[in-house]
Amino acid sequence: MTAWRDSLVRAQGQVAPGVGKGLRWWRRSLLAWLPERWQWALGWSRARLMLRQHGDQLQVLRQTGAACETVLELPWPQTPAALEQRLDARLRTLPRHWLLPATAALRRPMRLPAAAGARLRDVVGFEIDRQTPFEPAQVSFDVRELGALEDGQLQVELVVMPRSALDQWADQVGPWAQALAGIDVEDGQGHPLGVNLLPPAQRQTLRDPMRRWNLLMAAATLVLLALAGQQILDNRQASADVLREQVNAAARDARQVAAERQQLQTLVEGAAFLEQTRGAHASTVELWNELTRLLPDGTYLEKLSVEGQSLQLIGLSREASQLVPLLQDSPLWRKVNLTGVLQADGGAAGRDRFTLTAELQPLPGAPVPAAPAAPEVADGNANDTP
Repeated sequence: MTAWRDSLVRAQGQVAPGVGKGLRWWRRSLLAWLPERWQWALGWSRARLMLRQHGDQLQVLRQTGAACETVLELPWPQTPAALEQRLDARLRTLPRHWLLPATAALRRPMRLPAAAGARLRDVVGFEIDRQTPFEPAQVSFDVRELGALEDGQLQVELVVMPRSALDQWADQVGPWAQALAGIDVEDGQGHPLGVNLLPPAQRQTLRDPMRRWNLLMAAATLVLLALAGQQILDNRQASADVLREQVNAAARDARQVAAERQQLQTLVEGAAFLEQTRGAHASTVELWNELTRLLPDGTYLEKLSVEGQSLQLIGLSREASQLVPLLQDSPLWRKVNLTGVLQADGGAAGRDRFTLTAELQPLPGAPVPAAPAAPEVADGNANDTP
């Protein structure tokens, strides 16, 4: 378990510096698109206040990138509280560094393998006793990265200041030693090297007065984004529900229209079928007229039945045996036959009970009945195929 934890710590130590450098490079790349004046106006510049004692004056310089400009010149000695009153609100938020002359520190150029870039300060710390006449505990040091060489090695510079010189400087500046975020050194031309020789325990970190408000605004922004996303989702859901209801309503209307059309088609087909059936043979009145013409006197009908193409006659007649040839010549029917035997009525008139059947003939020019059409299926969700 201990070996696994040590491996995890080493991996974190290797990954975290790389991620930090990547984020810093990404930020510098974005800021490079804006002029330094705009960066300062928008509060995005990595500016700092440089304090330098020049004779009997205290010079206050603002460093923004590689440019330094003088902001104030105050008489020396001067207290940090007095300087605080002379600065505007923007300058008060900048970290303050003391700028020492170039002779106050010892500088040594060095070449290191590229793998040392992840822990550059720790690697250079082991080289102090070989590069300088001091022990690591006797100095305060920092490292400048000067870039990579063609062979892949790193070009760095070790900047060392003896602890005794640092204590002497602290005695000279008095309360300023506890009011600074760092100590930098000139490069010989009056420009800062960009190092910090002040021990970490003595560095003063200025709290951003707007940090709490920025955090609150960031939290409020996240909450508003979440609410906006939820509102968009609710709007989409409501729109989907409305569209679904419209589709269902249209489907119901389509099914109702299809049902009504099917009902109308059924009625039309039924009426057409009845019309075709009625026109397929003579009507009942025409059958009555034809029977009245052909049946002899003394013949009475008790029942006349028409079922489909079949005609049935039941009645009494004195000439029952002659009815078949008498009715056979009619063009309205054919295949006239006696069904069963003749039965005597038993009355004084001497009539016989008969039952005749015949097949009705279609009229000339009558249409042939069409086969019924398949029922139409109404589905509001079906797709119309041309």
